[in-house]
Amino acid sequence: MRTITAVRGFPPAIRLLLVNQLGVNTGFYLLIPYLATHLTDDLGLSAALVGLVLGLRNLSQQGLFLIGGSAADRLGARGVIIAGCGLRTVGFALFALGDALPVLFAASVLSGLAGALFNPAVRTYVAQEAGDRKAEAFALFNVFATAGALLGPLLGSLLLFGGFRAAALTAAGVFAVLTLAQAAVLPAREVPRPAGSVLANWREVAGNRRFVAFALAMVGMYGMESQLYLLLPHAARHATGLPGAVGLLFAAGTLSGLLFQLRLTRRLSARGSGRGRWIATGMAVSALGFVPPVLVAGTSGEHPARLLPVLAGALLLHLGLMTAQPFVMELIPAFGRAELTGTSYGLFYAVSGVAAAGAGAGVGRAMDTAADTGPAWLPYACCTALGLASAAAVTLLHRRRSLPAAPAAAEAPAAPAARDRDPQPEPDPRPDAASAAPHLPPRTPSETR
Repeated sequence: MRTITAVRGFPPAIRLLLVNQLGVNTGFYLLIPYLATHLTDDLGLSAALVGLVLGLRNLSQQGLFLIGGSAADRLGARGVIIAGCGLRTVGFALFALGDALPVLFAASVLSGLAGALFNPAVRTYVAQEAGDRKAEAFALFNVFATAGALLGPLLGSLLLFGGFRAAALTAAGVFAVLTLAQAAVLPAREVPRPAGSVLANWREVAGNRRFVAFALAMVGMYGMESQLYLLLPHAARHATGLPGAVGLLFAAGTLSGLLFQLRLTRRLSARGSGRGRWIATGMAVSALGFVPPVLVAGTSGEHPARLLPVLAGALLLHLGLMTAQPFVMELIPAFGRAELTGTSYGLFYAVSGVAAAGAGAGVGRAMDTAADTGPAWLPYACCTALGLASAAAVTLLHRRRSLPAAPAAAEAPAAPAARDRDPQPEPDPRPDAASAAPHLPPRTPSETR
């Protein structure tokens, strides 16, 4: 009831986008977790070709986030969101209707491009509409996304009794409904077109040293989050010998998000103390989540009770992510001009995508080494070190006053001339602080996912 009350307190556009995110994750997880099995078992593709099909989807999404963000800034988030959902409708329908390699490649590229369009566009729209309640809006965003990530695989497993084609067509139908709903209901906004060319805008965002430092500091967040799909499921299967143990990890994480995300974000927001402090705390808690699974790593025997350390680690990882993510999403637009909000989200997600891929490769290599000759704790130590390094980097930025001021101060009513200025970091008493901080250009409204 508390979540429903919170949702009602936001404008209709945000409410629609929250439902949209529920549908996006439902449709995505209804299909994607079962795609590799379909390509291998049903179509008989080699592992190399399966990897190529899946890799094309990831590459087209992560590699084009910046383009999707710029499109949201220049064309308006509403149109980009609708286009992204429409493209994913086509992409998922192609997975259902085509078995030839060119069709599968086209489906992967279109599905990835769709995510590159609507991910930054939705977040831009939410950031604009939420005002000084951005953290709470993004907390609700996580709640609806988590619910969709739980509902999607459950629905997909039922639909697979009718074959993969039934699941793929249903997923395409979900995105078709979302496309029509947003075209009919999502309000259009006046788009304050950014000055300068697209390349100039990219250079401006990439040249913002404070923002780039923050994006690099946050690579640990997505690097650790990616282990929910690699290291921790491996640990659960190894400890119990039960394939269903992985489902328990996801169910526990989903339930914790639904129950605690909103109240946690509200409580931390009310306490103030700077967003950097809570982001760093979240990273440290997530890093500690890789300590309990070490208790069963490399030990012999399989028993359901051995899942408990892995489950404890997964819950700590989720708790840290729930602590940090809403404040990260809240801070991103505050680093630069508001009409470049989409570009900022796009660059941030591009960096995060590279980080997740790099972390996956590095941890995978550590897992192979541990299985062959190395110590069993090696991959967990790598993840803990990554998280603690991220926490330390954010703490350093916070102490150097390199993070934007609190949203309430940044979005307080101001005269027109003052509103055009970028929110400034908290004052630094050091005499050389002014010369150390880079100049940030003007700020005005913009859009998201």
